[in-house]
Amino acid sequence: MQKRNQITGVSSGVKIAVLVMLLGLMAGCGSASGASGTSSTSTMSADVSSDITSTPATTTVFAMDTVMQLTAYGGDDALMQEASDRITALDSLLSTTNPDSEIYALNAQGTATVSPDTAALVEDGIKYGQLTGGLLDVTIYPVVRAWGFTTGEYQIPDADTLTELLKTVDYRSISFDADTSVVTLPEGVMVDFGSLAKGYTGDVLLKLFADNGITSAMVNLGGNVQTLGAKPDGSAWRVGIEDPSGDDYLGIVSVVNKTVITSGGYERYFTGDDGTVYWHIFDPRTGYPAKTGLLSVSIITDTGIYAEALSTSLFVMGLDQASDFWREHRDFEAVFITEDGDVYITSGLENSFTLSDTDTGRTLTVIQP
Repeated sequence: MQKRNQITGVSSGVKIAVLVMLLGLMAGCGSASGASGTSSTSTMSADVSSDITSTPATTTVFAMDTVMQLTAYGGDDALMQEASDRITALDSLLSTTNPDSEIYALNAQGTATVSPDTAALVEDGIKYGQLTGGLLDVTIYPVVRAWGFTTGEYQIPDADTLTELLKTVDYRSISFDADTSVVTLPEGVMVDFGSLAKGYTGDVLLKLFADNGITSAMVNLGGNVQTLGAKPDGSAWRVGIEDPSGDDYLGIVSVVNKTVITSGGYERYFTGDDGTVYWHIFDPRTGYPAKTGLLSVSIITDTGIYAEALSTSLFVMGLDQASDFWREHRDFEAVFITEDGDVYITSGLENSFTLSDTDTGRTLTVIQP
């Protein structure tokens, strides 16, 4: 394998392309640096309901290689500690590199009896593999590892190595017995739920908040933004979509009780000696980074797990196929940013997405049903 030493643009985390610009979030929050290396400042409207404290419960956790910020109106320290503990537990279960994790044991042994959380992700991995025609494939791990994205020792695998590794990439080869919670993998097959784990974690956290009577909350898991209800004053949360070509945000989407998750190849990559950029989003059909003319895909939908699956797979599809996928399913909205700098949004965002600067010369196109 030929080693590439020129490394640039690497960040800790897999999907960190959403720059949070939650205008009107909370007074005195200050700024916090996320895993993408950018800072976001939040301010809170003073107009809050009488039954919800104007000072939210907050906490920050570093897990899954990223900074996670949790905010819950009406919450307390005990609830935030419970949420933090839940994140830590999931991180311990799902890590591919932690020898004590269930995923590490499964990959090493080829079979394992797993916990309910891991079982849920196994089932989701199979489900979304089927939905996307294999473009979201949780068995891509041997390929990702060969490129060095698990260790930071980046390299370009030779063609013969990739050909052999691709023989092990097929989500359909995963065997899961729901009655016994036993997962079995064929020889050479390994799984990685990095493409789903943060979305699943966000769903778990919002359920925890809702079960404890919280009606207004936001979790920012390294740029994956998931919201519970509206802001306390009844207005929408405003989430900024990062500009792949710069350090600012390109546009703002207003959401209530929705998730906003972005996949962008520009967030984690290395540059070869010949100047070619190799990023962390792989096409399971080729074993190479997906090059489809897109720089980022943002998904707006009800759950984190679905948004995670789609943000990756639609990036691999490219604009035309992804647009057709949206027309077929219509249970999510999307923002696509092309390598040419143009912006495409699905029609359901016409009244909730705005470009942050209309003088940049960018073309904004609405994808119609």
